[in-house]
Parts: sequence; structure tokens; C-alpha cells
Amino acid sequence: MELPTIAAPGVGERADAVADAACHLYDTVAPRGTLPAAAGGGWSRTAAEDAAEAIETTAHALAHADPGAELVLAPVHAALAELRRTLGLAPADPLTAAGLPATPRTVGNPRRTRWVRVLTPPSPRQPPSRTTS
Repeated sequence: MELPTIAAPGVGERADAVADAACHLYDTVAPRGTLPAAAGGGWSRTAAEDAAEAIETTAHALAHADPGAELVLAPVHAALAELRRTLGLAPADPLTAAGLPATPRTVGNPRRTRWVRVLTPPSPRQPPSRTTS
């Protein structure tokens, strides 16, 4: 399949932003010969999980480029699952025997569901203030 030269509205801009962000991240953590290898490049657990999630979500999005793309991207999901295990991170979506996500994403933006939401009781209603002139 040959892709069109013009992407759907917003796709090109967002893909460009992801590529720029990935380049900036690489520039931030790539060894420059001054950091000892044991320093880990400045990664934290949260930063590594965010980066892995970004790759996983991008792979899920890219799988829609072609009917066979999901199968081609299966090794990416398998490699990220192994990386998560190696780094001691929580696993991502479970994979099938073919290496595909067992459950497709059911939300538009998976990051929005990641944060714990605390329900608080509503504030008591106050009667409208009346000012006299």
C-alpha cells in the first residue's frame, strides 16, 4: 500500500510533534562522554514508563496506517514488554501469542485514564448574595 502525500487533519502535525519530542528526549539522555554509565542517563521510573507508553501508543496509532501494520509492529510491543520487565515497570496491555495487544484501546487518550481521580463532595450551595444600591 502506498500512503497518500497529505495526511488527515492533525495527523501530520501530531506525528511531527512526536518526532521532535523524541529527538529532544534523545538529546537529553544520550551519553555525551561525561556521564558515568551507572548514572542511567538521568532516567526515573516515571520517565521510563512515560517513554515506553509513548512508544506503545504511537505503535497502536501507526497500526492504523495499513491492514498489515499491526502484525509488523508486534515485535515492538514484545520488545517493550521485555524492557518493562527488565526495568521493573508495570506491564502494559497483555499480548496475544502473535504478539498483538490482547485488548484494543477503548479510550481515545490512554494517558487521561492513568491518573487517579479523587472524588470530593460538592461544595454546599450558597444563596445568591443580594446587594442593595
